[in-house]
Amino acid sequence: MNAYRPLNCDLHDYLEIACMHGYRLLIERLEGPSFEARALTTRTTASKEEFLVVQGETGQQELRLDRLLAITPLNTGASFGRIVLADSYCAV
Repeated sequence: MNAYRPLNCDLHDYLEIACMHGYRLLIERLEGPSFEARALTTRTTASKEEFLVVQGETGQQELRLDRLLAITPLNTGASFGRIVLADSYCAV
């Protein structure tokens, strides 16, 4: 896999809100099909790679943030709409 590119810090708030409320998300990936899953938490490795941890039909999985195109909450009354993550990276 390619070297990790950190997500723009402003977008982390949306991920934290999704996890805090347990939002069901439509997750669009840069590669592979979109799917639905419930946001659980975020995780950062010792090497500073960041992941969104979700619960889907196939079980729990970790999605590297720089491999995601967008997230859209599917819950009625969610506090945000579709958030595009791709190409929104912090300068390093």
